[in-house]
Amino acid sequence: MTQAYADTLVVLDFETTGLSPDMGDRAIEIGAVRLEKGLVVDRFQALMNPGKRVSAFIENYTGITNRMLSKAAPCNEVMEQFADFMGEHNLVAHNASFDKRFLDAELARIYRSYHGQFACSLLVSRRIYQQAPNHKLGSLIAYKNIPSEGGFHRALYDSEMTAKLWMTMLHDISHLITLQDVPFTLTQKLAKTPKNGVNKLLQAQSLLRG
Repeated sequence: MTQAYADTLVVLDFETTGLSPDMGDRAIEIGAVRLEKGLVVDRFQALMNPGKRVSAFIENYTGITNRMLSKAAPCNEVMEQFADFMGEHNLVAHNASFDKRFLDAELARIYRSYHGQFACSLLVSRRIYQQAPNHKLGSLIAYKNIPSEGGFHRALYDSEMTAKLWMTMLHDISHLITLQDVPFTLTQKLAKTPKNGVNKLLQAQSLLRG
């Protein structure tokens, strides 16, 4: 089986009506970028009509209004398109458990599934950047001096910024393990490793590949 590397995957972000699809919340926007060897080769962005009004809080938080959504395609149409865009790539999101819940819920509605696995840039950043003031996406972008123009809390912009952060983290990890290509499985292991065990994991990876 070919080794999957962490620089070739799809980075995604949802904007939603609330926090939990189990409580009836729906996606209202999805944005994603597809990376091939660290370069953005394709983008996906679409508003989607959830079939109900969103709250004033969500309108203010995202800038996505009910009027905008009234003109958008329904969720099932957008998710059909996104399932094709995603293909069999592995996936990354910042706070991936949130985005995975909505991806699973929206795809289940149209009887589609996916074969890729998730990694969480938030959890990896907590292991790699333990000295950061916090691990919110905007804070990490500033912490690592990553150029940014635009506003957070829109799906495509957030996915693009997450992709930049992800590639920055892979660059830093590659130096720590003296290996150019970081395996995707290593990012998953990092996310689950206690903070005080990170150095041991990376040292073991260096010896394994040495």
